[in-house]
Amino acid sequence: MEDSPRKVIARDDWEKMLNAVHIRKQDMNKLVMNFLVHEGYDKAARDFFEESGTQPDINVETMPTRAAVKWAILSRKLEEAYKILLSSYPQVFEHNTLPLFHVQQQRYIELIRNGMDEEALEFGQEYLLPCVETNPELQKEVERSSALLAFKDPSNYPVGELLGRSHLLETVNEVNVAILAFEGHNEKDPKLVDLLKKLIWVQEELHKKAAYPHINLSSGILEDPVI
Repeated sequence: MEDSPRKVIARDDWEKMLNAVHIRKQDMNKLVMNFLVHEGYDKAARDFFEESGTQPDINVETMPTRAAVKWAILSRKLEEAYKILLSSYPQVFEHNTLPLFHVQQQRYIELIRNGMDEEALEFGQEYLLPCVETNPELQKEVERSSALLAFKDPSNYPVGELLGRSHLLETVNEVNVAILAFEGHNEKDPKLVDLLKKLIWVQEELHKKAAYPHINLSSGILEDPVI
């Protein structure tokens, strides 16, 4: 039995359906404010409040510190990030030590990146191995990081992804989420990011059933149906 052909939705019909959906500006503003505060964009959030009057739904007091930690990690200044976290949020990581471990793990990786293998080994023995002793599940992570020592150019090998910016972003996000969770905000991602993930999933599912004008998320442009 042949599959029935997919339904084709013309651009004009699709745009009429889109235009029939009313989204309140204040709801959009709330999504923007949630994103800015969640990600620690302090000045942008304050400017947006002045412009729109939108109240944040997350505590703004931690924004400057969370932004400082984010900048330090992304700048590969892991020791600085670690000191800020210990001095500013000791209570946050008292029972959730994993984010701090990953900051230290990133310090270890950066020492290897900079060719400081001896220093890296000393650092691993002093700071990472004790973590493994209390939590054996971390051993695989330490072993994977240590595999970087085996290659002259580890970026060309599977473990090379540990040297990339995406791994730094994972650490930033984990630390940020831990601080926000301590304050009672349990969103892993900003609401706007979560909506975009759902949009991607919905478009993929709809594509199986119909050819329709879809949003190119790279450009934000509505593109004609792919038949």
